[in-house]
Amino acid sequence: MPGAHSRAACSRPLLRTKGWTVPETRTTAAIVGIMVAVGGTALLASPASRLLGDPDRFSTRITEQLALWLLFAAIVAIVLGWEQQPLSSLALKPFHWTSLAWGVALALTLIYVAVPVAMRVLAASRLAGFESGIARVVALPIWFRIFAVLTAGIVEETLFRGYFLERVAMLSGSTWIAGILTVIVFALVHLPFWGPGPVLTLFITGGVMTAFFVWRHDLLANIVAHVIVDAVGFIITPMLSGSVGEGG
Repeated sequence: MPGAHSRAACSRPLLRTKGWTVPETRTTAAIVGIMVAVGGTALLASPASRLLGDPDRFSTRITEQLALWLLFAAIVAIVLGWEQQPLSSLALKPFHWTSLAWGVALALTLIYVAVPVAMRVLAASRLAGFESGIARVVALPIWFRIFAVLTAGIVEETLFRGYFLERVAMLSGSTWIAGILTVIVFALVHLPFWGPGPVLTLFITGGVMTAFFVWRHDLLANIVAHVIVDAVGFIITPMLSGSVGEGG
């Protein structure tokens, strides 16, 4: 019946958030989604991930990557099925070449501006750098590193900037609060693997990526930039230096 859906939607309990209202069902779904996105990645980064197996075993590495994709699928299911929102609510726009161009521009900004600044801050802090973590990564087969780079770009950007930032902004009514929390959470989930020094740099690079996302509101551009930067660090640079993993 025409108009029945809209009348039903209007009859649902609403949460008022700084000038606009959000259906209570969507609010509950968003809170659960935030817990899945952040809690799931935090568990995978924590000692609890040992339940998946010996962290030094290659099979465990594969399981961890697949677990990230399960989190991705869970968030997409929450958005489409529970929240009943389109994927555009994650700032995923219809494909356009400008998204790729902006992604490349962001990647170049990160590589030639943000990363050098972050490395200077890291050197001044006298904390350990990326060497230990990179050594563990480049020891892995190159095909796996390609898979991991794609996983990091697609899954992490979707979970943290596409979902977490958007939903926290919706619930709090503040993009500033959502952006700051996104930078903090994104950096801290990398702490167990990389250590405090690299995490310090992630506050800078993650801050740039979050500011770009808030400005352009283009998830695909962020994904492209993330993939390019990680590919340079974990695939291209090691290949040029001759540091390739077994099977690569």
